[in-house]
Amino acid sequence: MGTASKDRVFASVERILDNYLEMNNHRKTPERYTILKAVYSFGGHFTLEELGGKLATDYSFTVSRATLYNTLNLLMELRLVTRHRFQGTTKYEACYANSNHCHQICTICGKETEIKAQLLVNAVDNMKFNRFRKDGFTLYVYGVCSTCQRKLTRENKQKKSKTE
Repeated sequence: MGTASKDRVFASVERILDNYLEMNNHRKTPERYTILKAVYSFGGHFTLEELGGKLATDYSFTVSRATLYNTLNLLMELRLVTRHRFQGTTKYEACYANSNHCHQICTICGKETEIKAQLLVNAVDNMKFNRFRKDGFTLYVYGVCSTCQRKLTRENKQKKSKTE
């Protein structure tokens, strides 16, 4: 995504946050806007700790873990952030203009990769839902990555050669 496109996306998500805060008489705190900016500067998935680190290093802005957690919950409520639970870890992702996508997850090392699957996206887009409005979807495909597969193959060969 180009810089101009990123700027337009950020302006849109900032407007959504502004409107929500104004309509619900919540304060427009610098923490909320800085966290939003940091979230949308990530190029993919991030943990709560990674977000805190980015705020401290890139923005010279430190916030408590509770503020991070509460703000992410607000952004999830606004459908600006999505939460993923990958193999024992929780990761977040900016999801405005990126709500339909697929992930492949290695069941051995836990590595997750976002994959482009336009046929699946088209299939879900064309599905008819009964009394339900679809906002977006995420698909998780579990398996073994090539790195772990090579390692398993190597270990199996070593075991086999020891028994012969």
